Amino acid sequence: MTVLSEGAAEARAQGWRALAALHARIEGEIERALQSAHALSVSEYSVLDVLSRQDTWHMRMQQLSAAVVLSQSATTRLVARLEEDGLLTRYLCATDRRGIFTEVTAAGQERLAQARPTHDAALRRALSAAEEVPELAPLVRALDAACGAVPAAG
Repeated sequence: MTVLSEGAAEARAQGWRALAALHARIEGEIERALQSAHALSVSEYSVLDVLSRQDTWHMRMQQLSAAVVLSQSATTRLVARLEEDGLLTRYLCATDRRGIFTEVTAAGQERLAQARPTHDAALRRALSAAEEVPELAPLVRALDAACGAVPAAG
């Protein structure tokens, strides 16, 4: 492990605080938009989105938990809520009875399709607003560069 000088350690800490602030701004903007328009939380949207990107539209619960960065118990509660709403279904793996798969239902696919433009617009708004904050602008630019984003024509 590399030992940082006091100045470098403080710079790293400031960078981490800026990253946390950017995350909070983005998540808050997306949460408000998804709740208002689709009665979905960011976590619920993330679960539907992650599952939708699987070739088979399903995953093991443990994989899903890692993909959405939630504890296994939080993922289980979240999946149970989405299942109650008819957006997901769970079933036992045919080859390993200990494995539980989670799959998006047709209603879940429809809700995700309706929510995706709202999510994407809220993300764009949050990033655009964050770019106006001097401490956050370098992070937004780094994110754009890492994703190969093309700046909007102004």
